[in-house]
Amino acid sequence: MTRATAVRAVLAVAVLLASVVITLTMSPRLGLDLQGGTRIVLQAHDSDTVTADRETTDRTLEVLRQRIDSLGVSEPTLTRSGEDRIIVELPDVQDPRQAAEVIGRTAQLSFHAVEGPGTGKPETGEPPAGDSETEGADGRKKPPAPDTGPGDLTLPDEQGRSLALGPSRLSGAGVDDATAAFDAQGGAGWSVSLTFRKDAGQDWKKLTGEAACHPAGDDRRRVAIVLDEKVISSPQVDPSVGCRVGLPSGTTQITGSFSADEARDLALLIKGGALPVPVEIVEQRTVGPTLGAAAIEASAQAALIGAAATALFITVVYRLFGALAAVALGAYGVISYAALVALGVTLTLPGLAGFVLAIGMAVDANVLVFERAREECADRPKRTLRSALTTGFQKAWSAVADSNATTLIAAGLLFFLGSGPVKGFGVTLAIGVVASMFSALVIARALTEIAANRRFVSDYRGVNGIGRPGAVRTWLVRKDPQLFRRPLRWLVVSAALVAVAVAGIVVRGIDLGVEFTGGRLVEYSTSRPVDVETARDTLAAAGFKDAEVTTAGDGDLSVRTGKLDNDGEHALRSALAEEGGETKKVRDELIGPSLGDELRRNALIALGVAVAVQLAYLAVRFRWTFAVASVVAMVHDVILVVGAFAWLGRPVDGIFLAALLTVIGYSVNDSVVVFDRVRELWGANRKTPLDTIARRAVLQTVPRTVNTGMGALFILAALAVLGGDSLADFAIALLIGIVVGTWSSVFTAVPGALALERSAKAPPPPAPGKGKGTARGKPRTVRRDPLDNGARV
Repeated sequence: MTRATAVRAVLAVAVLLASVVITLTMSPRLGLDLQGGTRIVLQAHDSDTVTADRETTDRTLEVLRQRIDSLGVSEPTLTRSGEDRIIVELPDVQDPRQAAEVIGRTAQLSFHAVEGPGTGKPETGEPPAGDSETEGADGRKKPPAPDTGPGDLTLPDEQGRSLALGPSRLSGAGVDDATAAFDAQGGAGWSVSLTFRKDAGQDWKKLTGEAACHPAGDDRRRVAIVLDEKVISSPQVDPSVGCRVGLPSGTTQITGSFSADEARDLALLIKGGALPVPVEIVEQRTVGPTLGAAAIEASAQAALIGAAATALFITVVYRLFGALAAVALGAYGVISYAALVALGVTLTLPGLAGFVLAIGMAVDANVLVFERAREECADRPKRTLRSALTTGFQKAWSAVADSNATTLIAAGLLFFLGSGPVKGFGVTLAIGVVASMFSALVIARALTEIAANRRFVSDYRGVNGIGRPGAVRTWLVRKDPQLFRRPLRWLVVSAALVAVAVAGIVVRGIDLGVEFTGGRLVEYSTSRPVDVETARDTLAAAGFKDAEVTTAGDGDLSVRTGKLDNDGEHALRSALAEEGGETKKVRDELIGPSLGDELRRNALIALGVAVAVQLAYLAVRFRWTFAVASVVAMVHDVILVVGAFAWLGRPVDGIFLAALLTVIGYSVNDSVVVFDRVRELWGANRKTPLDTIARRAVLQTVPRTVNTGMGALFILAALAVLGGDSLADFAIALLIGIVVGTWSSVFTAVPGALALERSAKAPPPPAPGKGKGTARGKPRTVRRDPLDNGARV
């Protein structure tokens, strides 16, 4: 064993042991879409006097934190996103009505003197005919602000009687504390006790003292407490309080016909104080705990089945070395999972899918190395197995680095341009790429180098798996198909496929998910089966005529509407319950129209940036003709995937965007491997026609493309079958993307590069060993086989 192999082995064992310890002692941090709960995104808006900037949003967040803490939600999370957005995550909260109401209300509390009975306003508090309704921060209708005279207003009291109120004498900012208490002895029921700050206490004392100057029973002896332009209590000042004496701070109670919940909510709003700026709920997602648990179980099953199939496949293809790569694949799974846990990454549903997908893609580097090692053994049959393996790692390095770099670019775009759970997919994909590099270049290399030193493995070429060329390569070399004698015919085929996809987009249209259009999508499970037509008729009779009803999962119902607040959703669920019995909410997504426009715009920006960044990277690493051809193939793949979803009627949402960006990385990955071989062969045979070079490169890299694609296909097929609706669309998009990406890397990118090279004037690339790192006139130093002592006869 050489020193380098020993170092790799020790490093592999150390990292693997640390990963096992982390896996056994730490638990993953699950996102709300896996553990169940509610996620609310709030958009802060400017008020008449305050601008919604970073500072005011932070202060708003702290006020909201106090309110949510008082709700008793376990481990809530509040974070600021950007300058003026707040993300609220409430684990295990399945009915967000109370939370949304408490969060969204501005709690404008004020105290007023009652000047007498009101006139000209209805006693019920309903708006008069002709008055228009306005829309609150939570999307619910509220009556218009009452008419106000110079400094006064008229509002109905708790019983609906109209009261004329004086100007505000005291605001909610003067309240120091508010607590709900139950008066069992006095029989007053639930009440809210108030304590005022020093200066506000004097104002309160003065206000109650002035009211006490009027006789008992007179409306003017009352003090109106107004919350968000609604009289919540207008108590009489006790007869024991003298004129101009007033009530001192600390002895004030708000009484009324409160229930326990109403008293607690009132105390919570008063204590929380007014929000510095108004907020609007632009996104609300609720996931039931059973859906998250089912997704975790399905993903675990898909990972096990897919990984087992992948391990069996590479073992059959590469024999002993394939089995060692399968061991490294298992180590990769442990290392990448431990990295996710140790870094505190929140594992979301798309992130979980990314973790599972990366298992299938982790064999890519091993396949590249083994195929290059097979070529070395075929070209020089008498060289040692260890020497061929070492050369295989060296020659495969550039393709491994470039292909993983393009995948990292896609992961970075997902993180920086994605939204919500899609960011988690980018993080897990990036961690998976790094972990797969380590497992292939350190663990698998150490295992295969140790095995290559064994005489039995070295002597019996059929055992090790790389001593003989594969059956696919042998067949292709014998047939030697003239693939690119007329390259334009392949471009015509690709253009025809694109035309079919565009026709689907135009004829069928793209079914944009609620995430991109705005609105609400709710999935329900019922105790009794309800067909779609019955559910649609039931909802129409209940007033939801525009609701779109489809099936989802195992007999569940998916209801999509336009604007629908939480009370409306509750009414919709109650209507379904009349037909379906016990009705449970499995999933709930509410997206405001402004956020839907923003997400749709960001999706287009993400795709544009992905194309530009990949083009820039490829232009630096390869010839411009190769870069342009690769990007054309990538755009070809994107159009085909979108067109396939249009023809299939599948929804296009944020998870689909994650799959599409992954397809972009995969497509470029395949093209990079082909063009890396073209560059190498062309540099070594500068006078050979390029179409011949391209044909040889394709025939040499087809085994790699097929073998790595099979690993991903096993995983994705398992996800498509076992993952349910939540992961099926993601898996189907990637299945289509991998198939068309494999096609385009050979039959779109290569013919495109050949067509562009006809008009290019750049000379062929330099021969290997004559690049920038070699001094003119001096032969490049050849790295000696570690087992070669240099002796010759």
